[in-house]
Amino acid sequence: MVALIEEIRVSRYYIPELSFVAELDGKIVGHFLFSHFPLSKTAKGEHIDSNDIVMLAPVSVHADYFHKHVGVTMLTLGIQKVKEAGFKGITVEGDFHFYNRVGFKTSSEYNIYPTSGHPMKEPRCMMCQETFEGSLEGIQGYIVYDMYYNA
Repeated sequence: MVALIEEIRVSRYYIPELSFVAELDGKIVGHFLFSHFPLSKTAKGEHIDSNDIVMLAPVSVHADYFHKHVGVTMLTLGIQKVKEAGFKGITVEGDFHFYNRVGFKTSSEYNIYPTSGHPMKEPRCMMCQETFEGSLEGIQGYIVYDMYYNA
């Protein structure tokens, strides 16, 4: 995970004001960031240069704070910052049981498709969230991570 964070931070996709740590009682208990994420025209690449969408990754919570609402709280606050910044949508790949709790839905509902292990054994793991109703209308493509070695 550290390698991916470092890779994002030196890339043109990094958004410093959308990189966060969660602190509780003077201790860092979580970290997450959003970065620009261009969709691709095909499952093999051909990125569409657009700054409309951000990717949420990586997300981490210290193990001592699992099941204490740290993840939901920090992501809810971060998603609000993404909305305030004017982005149209957020993508994330992970446990849909968790991310559905903060407003994410299966990405194919928005015409945004996974390529990781395509077709995915569990397509609900690739998710998106609109930042306002209808904000992802007319936006479509594939999630291709070829800009990151450590993704």
